[in-house]
Amino acid sequence: MAMVLLATLFSLLLATQFNVGACTGSKNIFILAGQSNMAGRGGVSRGKWDGNVPPECQRKSSIVRLSAQLRWEQAHEPLHADIDVGKTCGVGPGMAFANEVLRARGSGFGVLGLVPCAVGGTRIGEWARGTRLYNELVRRATESVRDGGVIRAVLWYQGESDTVNRVDAEGYKGNFERLVMDLRCDLKNPSLPVIQVALASGEGQFVDVVRKGQLDVKLGNVKCVDAKGLHLKEDHLHLTTISEVHLGIKLARSFLNSFGHHL
Repeated sequence: MAMVLLATLFSLLLATQFNVGACTGSKNIFILAGQSNMAGRGGVSRGKWDGNVPPECQRKSSIVRLSAQLRWEQAHEPLHADIDVGKTCGVGPGMAFANEVLRARGSGFGVLGLVPCAVGGTRIGEWARGTRLYNELVRRATESVRDGGVIRAVLWYQGESDTVNRVDAEGYKGNFERLVMDLRCDLKNPSLPVIQVALASGEGQFVDVVRKGQLDVKLGNVKCVDAKGLHLKEDHLHLTTISEVHLGIKLARSFLNSFGHHL
């Protein structure tokens, strides 16, 4: 009897792993890219994450992530732990975003796939076409739809490292617009939705210059969510856990309001 029970449990476990790994066709995929506030530093102090996962960030069977090994698995915090390996990752906006989209759209939405790509401390020039980060983003995005699914949007939160010198800050708008057009070309999706986050903070004195560039972008199907006013950690650079949650919800509502009618 015990052996039968064990065999049954083992079969159920295999089925669960198969369902997560082989969910095809109905996946609604979102690319998470940028630097540390997208990767998530919520709850991280002195190189350690406190392990606190807010209710808005809890795992669900219908939320999956593409691992560094390009395998679909159940998504959980920290989403970027095997991607942004240079620093300790904590809570970011991705899980709150996913849970809010599913809450608003219900079970009929299907499987929501997250593709983490963000890397802390990177300037936008490091994401230009042909760079390692750009090539990795395109590779992961392409792999995410190999077995079915549709990339619904790119969520982009970056620019803190471009506030250090004026040349980078003043060139931000043009560099971002070029990045969007290159991604649309290389992913063969000329109208790919992009939701960027206007900075709440920066590493240098030109935060307002980068913010102006972000807010002045007028490309079609590019929306902007403003992080200004969200609470920062003691380092005055990274969002707190609750701020990451609020940002994720804001990103979800922007997506649903701007692009939800296409689903």
